[in-house]
Amino acid sequence: MKKIELEIVALSHSITQTHSYAVVLGEVNGLRRLPIVIGGFEAQAIAVALEKMNPSRPLTHDLMKNFLNAFTIDLHEIIICDLQEGIFYSKLVCSSENDTIEIDSRTSDALALAVRFGCPIYTYENILESAGILMEDTGTGNKKKKAKQEVVVEETGNTGNEDLKALSIEELDALLNDVLESEDYIRAIAIRDEINSRKKKR
Repeated sequence: MKKIELEIVALSHSITQTHSYAVVLGEVNGLRRLPIVIGGFEAQAIAVALEKMNPSRPLTHDLMKNFLNAFTIDLHEIIICDLQEGIFYSKLVCSSENDTIEIDSRTSDALALAVRFGCPIYTYENILESAGILMEDTGTGNKKKKAKQEVVVEETGNTGNEDLKALSIEELDALLNDVLESEDYIRAIAIRDEINSRKKKR
């Protein structure tokens, strides 16, 4: 199965939902985005590495990196390999002098390690097809946008999905474009799920 390379393009925090964060992965040389809801601790672990901060004592993921380095184990890549009932599953592809192995991992932990090791992030077409969001081309050509390395705080106060049921598919599509413009990725996930739910019922 062909792998599609992704990069972290944003880390979003909802001010209206406690501990609600989304890490947004973008298709390299493409327009699709894959938002993944993660916890506060995991968001902090990713943000610290993106900002190249040096905590006085190693965080859990720093400890894991130090451990792997001490035993000469390389982290080559991470693969977001499955999606079941809204939960993403990942694996770490590691190698030592004698062997290459794949280790199951929570996706948030895998991303925190990928940032620390500078290794590529991959997924498969079927996952991007079912959970991805297509961004409109803004006419910037093939210029590669630099990944945002700051936490983007949402300004929108409405993150519930109760009002989405009353909207038509066309209205949901328009709303999805609006919230993506304002980088409200957590709201975008709810809208995307509502659209996918309607399409399955047809």
